[in-house]
Amino acid sequence: MHEMSLIMEQTSGNDTSTDDDVLRNSTDDQNETQVMPSIARERPKRTTRLPQRFSDYEMAYFALNVAECMEYDEPATYKEAMEGDECEKWLDAMREEMDSLMRNRTWILTERSSSQKLVGCKWIFKKKVKVSDQNRIRYKARLVAKGYLQKEGVDFNEIFSPVVKHSSIRILLSVVAQRNWELHQLDVKTTFLHGDLIETIYMEQPKGFIVSGQEEKVCLLKKSLYGLKQSSRQWYIKFDAHLSSIGFIKSAYDNCVYIKSDEEKEVAYLVLYVDDMLVAAADMNEINSVKHELQREFEMKDLGEAKRILEMDIIRNRNEDEIKLVQTDYFGKLIKKFQMQDSKVVSVPLAQHFKLSMQQIPKIEQEKSEMLKIPYANIIGSIMYCVICTRPDLAHGVSVTSRYMKEYGREHWSTLKWMLRYIKGSRDIGILFKRQEVEDDNPLIGYCDSDYASNIDSRKSQTCYIFKLHGAAISWKSTLQSVVALSTIEAEYIALTEALKEGVWLRGILNDFGVKQMVVRVLCDNTGAICLAKHQVFHERGKHIDVRLYFIRDQIEKGDVEVLKVGTEDNAADALTKALPVSKLKHCLRLVNVIAQ
Repeated sequence: MHEMSLIMEQTSGNDTSTDDDVLRNSTDDQNETQVMPSIARERPKRTTRLPQRFSDYEMAYFALNVAECMEYDEPATYKEAMEGDECEKWLDAMREEMDSLMRNRTWILTERSSSQKLVGCKWIFKKKVKVSDQNRIRYKARLVAKGYLQKEGVDFNEIFSPVVKHSSIRILLSVVAQRNWELHQLDVKTTFLHGDLIETIYMEQPKGFIVSGQEEKVCLLKKSLYGLKQSSRQWYIKFDAHLSSIGFIKSAYDNCVYIKSDEEKEVAYLVLYVDDMLVAAADMNEINSVKHELQREFEMKDLGEAKRILEMDIIRNRNEDEIKLVQTDYFGKLIKKFQMQDSKVVSVPLAQHFKLSMQQIPKIEQEKSEMLKIPYANIIGSIMYCVICTRPDLAHGVSVTSRYMKEYGREHWSTLKWMLRYIKGSRDIGILFKRQEVEDDNPLIGYCDSDYASNIDSRKSQTCYIFKLHGAAISWKSTLQSVVALSTIEAEYIALTEALKEGVWLRGILNDFGVKQMVVRVLCDNTGAICLAKHQVFHERGKHIDVRLYFIRDQIEKGDVEVLKVGTEDNAADALTKALPVSKLKHCLRLVNVIAQ
């Protein structure tokens, strides 16, 4: 049976046209679907016809999702689990979960009154495949509270819980590579069960484990449970308090970065992302000391030397004093999910011939309904996570395509497919953190750039910046400016402002990591914007941007930042601003150590 492709265009017969041909003919296809008034009265009107490449899309996408859901045949309810052939295995998994809950004293049974509001609960079943042994399946059962029944002010109040910024993780990797420190990873078991509840919450007894003779009683929760709205926050509060008690100090710039000092010298760093944490120290004695202190309070899983966190692979080469941060496996899953295995690769993330606008949105209802079958937002979200983690080269493409998530046409869809084809051919690209000889006390360098009036619809400009520490990228951004710039200088000046704001924050957190950064250096390729920032002169092109003007000049006068000139050909931020030729793109990425393995 011919395998239907979700992403690749399909045509009847022996069609040998390439995707580039489809891109060139997409406008013609769209024009063909327009219903034009007939000149002859007897002549029937042309009927709209959907291109062949969209004909099997909905069925293929549905089949793909069903295949993913049915891959391990997981029961959806307690009843389904007990009536299946694997009921004993699921029962063992539920017993293991209940033992954990009882050891943690998650609830106590109490009499139920008519005024008590109950929160329901349900069992979630999951099969997990061990990475080291693909044939070994672990049966996991989790008891989850039905938090959607909670009411604000009654069952919960504050629910926000911070997580570490990805920039902080990259800074930690850069510091570890530079100092040749040890880096280990820990995972907390039954994370949310450690949090202490402030509110009074009653929950029904879980199915299959109702206490005999006490069927009318309910669970008075003492610990936070998965599914409750405040669970994540209560866990963070508990963990934060314990770290403070064992000598860690929380960073003022990132609430999930902790520093442990001894006689004014940093001896250990810890970054937390919900239940995953990285611990870095100069030697294994300090690493083991931190592990011991944590295991005294929490049930921890020691994962040893850090290998993988948040879908990012950490590849360390001690002989070369370098660490690579890549997402090769994640990209492979992404390509498979959207069925791009057989597509042709391209060498740039966004081709220069793509000019997206609102005018390309379909006007015919039939075409609109067909485009709605495409998982446009799903693909953008998947690529956006790549941008957040390891791939600044995709930032501009995501910024452009994400503007049309509400309504999109064939040209927008073709652009997104182009990005997937680029990802397929560049899945090994990542960030290389390598030990360097420190020439001065300013290892942090930033680049900023702008593309004036690049948005066809609003005429707003594109802002971007990228910062590197010890030669490797640690922070980047590419976004549309919130205001319409009236000149190139103003657009570049707005980009410079955004870069300086990020630079000031990076300078602060670098000091917490023990990295000396006397002044933030930002390189800009626009002489006019640099002059506007340094000199106390107003002119026609800059008199209306005085608020941002004062911020930059104040930072420059205090000596906290420096704005320097860089040639356009050596501006790394160019890769985040516009579509570039292959040679220029590779040069920009090499400047910030974004390279293939």
